[in-house]
Amino acid sequence: MRLSQLFTKTRKEVPGDEESVNAQLLIRAGFVHKELAGAYSFLPLGLRVLNNIIGIIREEMNAIGGQEVFLSSLQNPELWKKSKRWDDKVVDIWFKTTLKSGGEVGLANTHEEPLTELMKNHVSSYKDLPVFPYQFQTKFRNELRAKGGLLRTREFVMKDLYSFSRSQEEHNEFYEKAKQAYFNVFERVGLKKHTVLTFASGGSFSKYSHEFQTLCSAGEDIIFLCKKCNVAVNREIVKEVNACPECKNTELQEEKAIEVGNIFSLGTRFSEALKLEFTDEKGAKQPVIMGSYGIGPARVMGTIIEVFHDEKGVVWPETISPFALHMVSLEGGEKDAEKLYEEFSKKNVEVLYDDRKEASPGEKLADADLMGIPLRVVASKKTTEQKKVELKKRSEETATLISFGELEKTLGV
Repeated sequence: MRLSQLFTKTRKEVPGDEESVNAQLLIRAGFVHKELAGAYSFLPLGLRVLNNIIGIIREEMNAIGGQEVFLSSLQNPELWKKSKRWDDKVVDIWFKTTLKSGGEVGLANTHEEPLTELMKNHVSSYKDLPVFPYQFQTKFRNELRAKGGLLRTREFVMKDLYSFSRSQEEHNEFYEKAKQAYFNVFERVGLKKHTVLTFASGGSFSKYSHEFQTLCSAGEDIIFLCKKCNVAVNREIVKEVNACPECKNTELQEEKAIEVGNIFSLGTRFSEALKLEFTDEKGAKQPVIMGSYGIGPARVMGTIIEVFHDEKGVVWPETISPFALHMVSLEGGEKDAEKLYEEFSKKNVEVLYDDRKEASPGEKLADADLMGIPLRVVASKKTTEQKKVELKKRSEETATLISFGELEKTLGV
């Protein structure tokens, strides 16, 4: 992509109404646009990052047997009344509206009820189970105070997977696979060494749930971490669990963290309310055992920025960066830059090419740092004279001069 053709622009000034680092940098770099508090639009560069994260999550969900669906955001109140979650006193984050033809509908904040109802059309026998549908779908939550940029919004994409199993043992087996799949996701997006499995309240569903918490000073959650086995306990249950659930170590360290994923055992809470049953091998009716598994790709994106940034801008991990290479053309290096851009494009190397004629060298280099693409290549009069280009990693301070051939080896082409 030629930067001269990109309609978005970078900004020098920090948005006055944003306190979080992730929102400040994403807006300044032209990755997102703030519509209103808690609602952000993704611009071309930001959407590329979001889709890269979604792609990684999709691969890991497919690998454990997930089947992708896409459900409606508009919700039938009658389903939620059966589970007693339509009442604002029970769930206080609903967005509800009135139809012109009469009656209420809601905008989904989660999808246990509608998916359980849907599965009644497809599950009747033990032979129909287990099944693991998931989706990437927009959720709406009427948060009292949206804050933290992408970390707490009122409208967001959620990957929610639901497991439907015949027995507790079958559920437990999948639950452990999902737990490992989540660790795989966080490893691939660059967060694994910063992310710990955290025991949290299971609410009305089970005694405990599991959260995946990324250690970060910008986090709004407080966890107590066992340094011996890298497992934590959320503050909300610390009175009940005053030692590490794994090794019983009582010396737990208080940390701030961002919740980047969670998994719940739902039991028969929804299958009984909505009458999702199957006939077992003996001909008896049994309620389906369920689980719920969520990750917010945009929250993951915001968390990555909170963890990986410096005073100049974002520092994207390679796996989710919008482009593999940021090519910068300075005076005297235009021909080399054009040649490399054309060659790499033919070889399917994703390059963001700063070919702007009106931007100064300082502006181009500052924008490259702000956008945070892992590799930057500069072609200039100086490099052309030496038949080389300047290569710099975003995470490092120094640049090196390398030949075209060495650059191709670095990029694996």
